[in-house]
Amino acid sequence: MYFVNGESMRNEVQTPSQALKAVVFDWAGTLVDFGSLAPMGAFVTLFQAYGVDITVDEARIPMGLPKWHHIQALGRQPRIAQAWLDALGRPFSRADVDALHEDFMPMSARSAAEHAQCIPGTLGVIRHLRERGLKVGSTTGYTRFIMAQVLPLAQQQGLVVDNLVCADDLVEGRPGPLGMYRCFLDLQVWPASSVVKVDDTVPGLMEGRHAGCWTVGVAASGNAAGFSLQQWLDLGPAQRQQTIQRAHLTLEQAQPDFIIDSVAELPPVIDHIETLMREGIGPRTLLNAGGAGNQA
Repeated sequence: MYFVNGESMRNEVQTPSQALKAVVFDWAGTLVDFGSLAPMGAFVTLFQAYGVDITVDEARIPMGLPKWHHIQALGRQPRIAQAWLDALGRPFSRADVDALHEDFMPMSARSAAEHAQCIPGTLGVIRHLRERGLKVGSTTGYTRFIMAQVLPLAQQQGLVVDNLVCADDLVEGRPGPLGMYRCFLDLQVWPASSVVKVDDTVPGLMEGRHAGCWTVGVAASGNAAGFSLQQWLDLGPAQRQQTIQRAHLTLEQAQPDFIIDSVAELPPVIDHIETLMREGIGPRTLLNAGGAGNQA
C-alpha cells in the first residue's frame, strides 16, 4: 500500500530528468532498527539521570532532528521544561543541552549498536536498486561517533551504502536540505528530481522536500509507529490498521510524494516514479506543492 500526492506538478524549475539516479535512505527506522527503538531508551535514561522523567512518546516527538536539536526540543516541551525546573531549580538552558548531548553520545552509541539489525526487505531492496543502476546514499540524525558503531554491524549483514552524511557533518541539519546537497556531491548526481529520499520522520522527509527530491515516507517500521518487529508481528489486523493510520497522519505533515509500510515496498514506487518522470511530472517540492495525498 502506498500513497502519492494527487497534485504533483510538472517540474518547471529543475533540469528535466526522465530517469532516477539515486535513492538516499535514513538509517534508524528505515534501513535498520525496526521501530526506531534505539534512540528512545537512550533519551528516557538520559533525562532520568538528571531527575526528570520523560515518556517514550514524548521522546519520539522531535525524532529525525540532529540529536543536539532533539535534546533541545525535548527540554522545550512545556511539561518537560517544568519538570526540569522543579528537579534542578533552574530553567532548561543551552548549557544543559550541551551537557546532556555529551552524556548522550556514548549512551546512544551503545543503544544503536544493540538495535542495528536490518529491517526485513532492506538487503533485497538495496540489491534491486543497484541492479537498476541506481546509487544508494544515506543521511542520518546520528553523529559520526554513533554511526561508527552501527556501520560495521550493518556491513556484516551485507548492508553497504555509497555514502553517509551524519548530523555533525553539517552546520545545519534536518529539516534543511544540506544533507541532501552533500549526497548530490558525494554521489555525483543531479538534478534533485532524479533522487528519492526515503525516511520515517517528518524532519527527514522535509530534508528531501527542501532539496527538491522525491520523498517516500516509511510508516510501519519507523518512529511514527514505534513497535519492535516482534511487537508489530504480534498485533492483530485492527491494531495494525490503527497504527498505520496514525503513522500516516504523522508523516503526512511533511506532504511526501508516497507513503509505504516499510522499505520492502519500495521497488514498485520506484517504478511509478520513473513512469511519472517520463510523463514530465516532477516531485512535490515546496515550490509546487498543493493538495492532499490520494491513494494510488
